[in-house]
Amino acid sequence: YSITLIPMLPVVVVHGGAGHIPKDRAEISCVGVKEAARAAYSILRSGGSAMDAVVEAVAMLENNPVYNAGRGSVLNVTGEVEMDALVMDGRTLASGAVSAVRRVANPIRLARLVMEKTSHLCLTAEGASQFARTMGVPEVPEESLITDYARMRWKKNLDPDTNPMECQTGKMGTVGAVAVDLEGNVACATSTGGMTNKMEGRVGDTPCVGCGGYADNHIGAVSSTGHGETIMKVTLSRLILFHMEQGKSPEEASDEALAYMKERVHGLGGVVVVDPKGVWSAHFSSLQMSWAAAQQEQLHYGLYHGEDFTEPV
Repeated sequence: YSITLIPMLPVVVVHGGAGHIPKDRAEISCVGVKEAARAAYSILRSGGSAMDAVVEAVAMLENNPVYNAGRGSVLNVTGEVEMDALVMDGRTLASGAVSAVRRVANPIRLARLVMEKTSHLCLTAEGASQFARTMGVPEVPEESLITDYARMRWKKNLDPDTNPMECQTGKMGTVGAVAVDLEGNVACATSTGGMTNKMEGRVGDTPCVGCGGYADNHIGAVSSTGHGETIMKVTLSRLILFHMEQGKSPEEASDEALAYMKERVHGLGGVVVVDPKGVWSAHFSSLQMSWAAAQQEQLHYGLYHGEDFTEPV
């Protein structure tokens, strides 16, 4: 008898941020990641690259006001939007990032331009804006990125009685994606507005290679979300790939690294992970993380621990 091997490639996994998502926003958070996963999967199915797929997925989430990235980004202490983003290409370890960037609708596309058009890995603040202008990336008015919801939370958090840790819960709508294309190349993309009421110029884990994401064809790709400062202390994305290099599955590696982060630096977060064969995982130590994955014409998605709903792509 013969066994038909169902091809595991291509695959894409998308997250919409870890934390505690208020009931009224949980449903729409799931809808957005499913849409992004579908769009990215159709790019991959028609032979598109992993890089194209993850950038498209993340750009869609940046354009969706439900998430803390692009439009919908949280506000810093002065009530302004400063965004961070990262892409990484598993073939060559090429990477591009922007940090504390303003008035750009899609920081993830700017990060890709940094990777492709400069000899640098990361551009920051005014320098990143200047580069955007040089590349013909349109500058958008600050107001176009700010939602009523973000402004409301900003005001709430200015209250001197606010418990700073509590006010960060549910404010972790960092978005990201990982993918493997038909050629077996992996890529990651991550984008965020950062932390509510952060100091001006604060940069979190997202644009830092090995923290907010990492991609290497030899091991796999990771995109992370959660409390940026603690993710940076353990270089979460690279730590997961380290465990995978030691022979652990994406699932085991994610759990081990997240447990270490919680125990060692009391940080909560979540990750989406793929290996080059198409084995994937979406795991988190926070209460929730909206995620979606597309593989073998199936769409998987969830929000709470242990959830894995499926429907046809």
